[in-house]
Amino acid sequence: MKLLDKIYEKLKEVPRGKIVTYKILAESIGTKAYRAVGNIMNKNKYPNKIPCYKVVNSDCSLGCYKLGKREKIKRLRKEGIKIKNNKILNFEKVLYEFK
Repeated sequence: MKLLDKIYEKLKEVPRGKIVTYKILAESIGTKAYRAVGNIMNKNKYPNKIPCYKVVNSDCSLGCYKLGKREKIKRLRKEGIKIKNNKILNFEKVLYEFK
């Protein structure tokens, strides 16, 4: 299975109302290629199937999104994620850790 497929499959596990960092997502499949995860998210051809808007930076900031930051904020807020000044509020509370 390619890195891209592994990342997408793992990302689908993140439940509604939760976010994950690029680092946590990468480590969940046994890699430290955090930037590669970011590049994979940016090239996501299926943003309505693969919820890459749920992936954020470790410093609580939103990071980029293929469909634009405004759309990322809209999708996150729709799931109940609170955002202020392009940062996730209650970061620890909404952060998903893979088991």
